[in-house]
Amino acid sequence: MSEVSAEVKMSRMKEFLQLLPLTMEVAGLPECHPDRSFTADQMEARLISIRMAYKVTRTFMRDIAETGGG
Repeated sequence: MSEVSAEVKMSRMKEFLQLLPLTMEVAGLPECHPDRSFTADQMEARLISIRMAYKVTRTFMRDIAETGGG
């Protein structure tokens, strides 16, 4: 497997951070309270939701870029 350059990694991280607000909206997760802790299973479930939402958001944004949203 080929190594990914540092530039590509930074580009991917930048894209992730730019899409994060929309990703969190798509995930639909409630905000947590500062005094509440999650169990490991709850954190894993939230992470899976965010990961799936990111994939949907990224696909959506690429479709908009290619088709103009129409």
